[in-house]
Amino acid sequence: MKTFIVLSEKSWHRNLFESLNKNLAEYHWVLIDEKEKFVLGLLEELQPDKIFIPHWSYIIPASIYEKFDCVVFHETDLPFGRGGSPIQNLIARGFQDTQISALKAGKGLDTGPVYLKKDLNLNGTTKEIFLRCSNIIEEMIDEIIEKDIEPVPQKGDVVEFKRRKPEDGDLGDLIDVEKVFDYIRMLDCEGYPAAFIENEHFRFEFTRASLKSEKEIIADVRIIKK
Repeated sequence: MKTFIVLSEKSWHRNLFESLNKNLAEYHWVLIDEKEKFVLGLLEELQPDKIFIPHWSYIIPASIYEKFDCVVFHETDLPFGRGGSPIQNLIARGFQDTQISALKAGKGLDTGPVYLKKDLNLNGTTKEIFLRCSNIIEEMIDEIIEKDIEPVPQKGDVVEFKRRKPEDGDLGDLIDVEKVFDYIRMLDCEGYPAAFIENEHFRFEFTRASLKSEKEIIADVRIIKK
């Protein structure tokens, strides 16, 4: 029986794992969701045929990706958008749609050969996008396994993204209402610092934004005294 690993620290990918375990029950599925468990010794015991990585915030050691096929899912049409914070960088640039690229992990950041790509819509909060993305990733995993797809080198012009920092969520200098809305929704997800405005005494953090008109947004606000 073939063994496949799902590697992700995000809570919503537990549902992805459970769905794969149910729908592709002819295989042995293992979920690793803690950094401390993603070690060479355990992998050598499991001998996975592939390690599928829908989200992982840590560097994958060469000792692992050189020995096992690690399939990373990145939310851009590679080689466009190599690097960090792909969803946030795309939304900040005004994109409404993108592609998920399934690529083989290697030495360079997001430079490996690509197995396949699927379309992804960027409407909604980042949490909603990730949930939508999870369903598409399940289809991609199924296709990679069942069709035994081999990755091919990336083609096209390289565009690199920089990982966005918490201070990049500052709304203070924005003048366009839709841009403010995009900044709030693109950071509205567990594990991400919320979009904010601050003054001398308080920090105002915004979530659950709704764009009502070209001049109005309704949102929840958390007020923190400095």
